[in-house]
Amino acid sequence: MTQEWFEMPEVRRRKLDQSVWIPLRAAQHIDRVGELGHLGFKEEFFGAGSVAVPEGQRETADSLDWEDIGLRRDHGPWARPDAYTPSDAIELNGDGVFGLALVLAQPGNSEEPQEWHLHQDLVIALRLKREGDVWVALDEGYAHVAKIVRDGRAPALLEIRAEYLKDYLRARDMALYVSSYRHRTEVVVDSSNINWPPDKREATETDRWEGRRTAIHEGGYPVGSSAAVIHLGRTDVYAGEDVPHITPSDENLTSHSWTINRKGKELTRIDGEFWRNEWVNPGERSVRVRGDAPAQPIHFITDVSGNTATGETLQESGLWLWFRPDVIPLLAHRRGGSLQWYTRDTGAIRCSPAASSVHFGVNPLGLLNVYAKDIALLPPWQQHLWAGCNLTPEGGVAQELLQAQALGEPAETQAPEPFLPRAIEALNKVTLERFGIRVFRTHEQFDALITRAHRFRAIDMPGFLALAKDLARLTADSIDTVAIHTVAPPPKGQKPGSLKSLELLVSQQTNAANARSLLGPLFGVYDLRLADAHLPSTDHKDALALVGVDEQMPFVIKGYQLLNSCVSALYSIENALSAVTST
Repeated sequence: MTQEWFEMPEVRRRKLDQSVWIPLRAAQHIDRVGELGHLGFKEEFFGAGSVAVPEGQRETADSLDWEDIGLRRDHGPWARPDAYTPSDAIELNGDGVFGLALVLAQPGNSEEPQEWHLHQDLVIALRLKREGDVWVALDEGYAHVAKIVRDGRAPALLEIRAEYLKDYLRARDMALYVSSYRHRTEVVVDSSNINWPPDKREATETDRWEGRRTAIHEGGYPVGSSAAVIHLGRTDVYAGEDVPHITPSDENLTSHSWTINRKGKELTRIDGEFWRNEWVNPGERSVRVRGDAPAQPIHFITDVSGNTATGETLQESGLWLWFRPDVIPLLAHRRGGSLQWYTRDTGAIRCSPAASSVHFGVNPLGLLNVYAKDIALLPPWQQHLWAGCNLTPEGGVAQELLQAQALGEPAETQAPEPFLPRAIEALNKVTLERFGIRVFRTHEQFDALITRAHRFRAIDMPGFLALAKDLARLTADSIDTVAIHTVAPPPKGQKPGSLKSLELLVSQQTNAANARSLLGPLFGVYDLRLADAHLPSTDHKDALALVGVDEQMPFVIKGYQLLNSCVSALYSIENALSAVTST
């Protein structure tokens, strides 16, 4: 390795207080190659320990270093007849001043490795949930906040996202004191690329770096070193006795000694070691734990001139806001997110189980409208998500949203999205009653496909075609052709596909022309599923015509038309077969 690697300039320039992730404890072999003491051996190790210190005790904590809060320290209580010190308390001096260990290292045994625990007060204050070796924020879309990296079964690194740590520290009026150690070493034949002397040291108020070149014999022992060996024995113990014993006397001791002189191939071990003590400062505000106002209010566009207003102003504005439709997948497809429908063009969206649902409407251009106060009342992290999709007003406010929120008269329309699974089940129910079969097979992807089958997938042509593909997977690809052929066998020598098989079943109950008309939209969905760069535009237009999609409409409206046509076709087929059943 180069001299620079051992001198660690990139590490020495880096300041934890400016890092995104903060190590609370580390015992990490970042790299390890070869066998210790042998040619080609290379290793980099990083260790860290930390303690949260009351702001007024910083000067006291400055006397601590790697030996005090590093890896030599496990955490456990100290019980005395007159006092008890809990496991999370770290004494800063001899006068009973304590800091707080945010990671508790619980010792293991010969079978079980050490385990590290993130302090429960921090976990509860930030509303975190542990999932394996990751702690997620329950109220913030399950964002990863802290994590453990392991070396086999043993923990090697526990780090936390800085913005959450700093929020917690501010709420407790504390700062984090971190002592770290990094070691880089390599065993080589030729160390001429290293121009410092055999032992070099550099130090500042907070840092210490040492570089060494050591001549060793292969195996790791210094060149010219030796070892003295002493052998001790006794002359007064007889193995033939039934009950042998050793007397307390040393008179019957025997001993002899010799010296081992180290030999072997001569190599050079190069070491760079770096110690640092540094502070991670608390944040300026504690928005999460203490409920402080955010530092920079989030702005939203309120008029055609591009003027903006903050959440506080919007609460009493009486305005609506406009958003790109891709905000819906951004929110609904997050873990814990959901999308529900009230009418054809209004519904509610949320991005987390703990989040409030936001009532929205879809205007004629496929843009979203939300009453400004509903956005202003959201927590800052959710406002950021909405703000990224905020637009200048265009196309007016969704009519059905105005009816509900301004006139108090909800529209009596229905969105196709919630009826898609119901239509599939209704068709299965009638064929089960009529023929003893279920037209559609169940599969493990069904719920996931239903969740993503909404018009907001169609924000552009790839999204529109992806929606068509998922609808085809729910319909054509899920048809049980074998079951259908038991009640509607195809002509001899023919092997019709899934949709043709369903068309044959329907035609036997009504007539061929009616069956072809009823299944037309499903054929159109399937044709769109096959659409790609090589599909002729004429075929594309024919498929759109089959599903009743107007090419001139915005993509979100096209998505609605596609879904509506598909759901209507399923119900029409169900009604046709129900009518036959009832007669």
